Amino acid sequence: MPQIIFLPHEEICPEGAVIEVEAGTTICDAALKNGIEIEHACEKSCACTTCHVYIREGAESLVESEEEEDDLLDKAWGLDPDSRLSCQTVIADQDLVIEIPKYTINMVSENH
Repeated sequence: MPQIIFLPHEEICPEGAVIEVEAGTTICDAALKNGIEIEHACEKSCACTTCHVYIREGAESLVESEEEEDDLLDKAWGLDPDSRLSCQTVIADQDLVIEIPKYTINMVSENH
């Protein structure tokens, strides 16, 4: 089973985390299932950018983003070449290193 290594994030996972996940799961679902509370204001429907993450290692194993995701990412805070929406990024068979951005553009933070 592939692993996701979450780099430390001041609020969401201060110590960082290493989780084992099943291929075919989205990064967002895997994180939430393991207590890493990534924001997902649109309930994972690819309608916002609150679940934006950086894929620091392992991106070559992922299916390329689709146009809808790319259009939304253009609006994300801190966009960089490693950016993906975690609700749309399906884990393959390779380990990933993920960084959660410091900020989102969510005006109201919900507690899911």
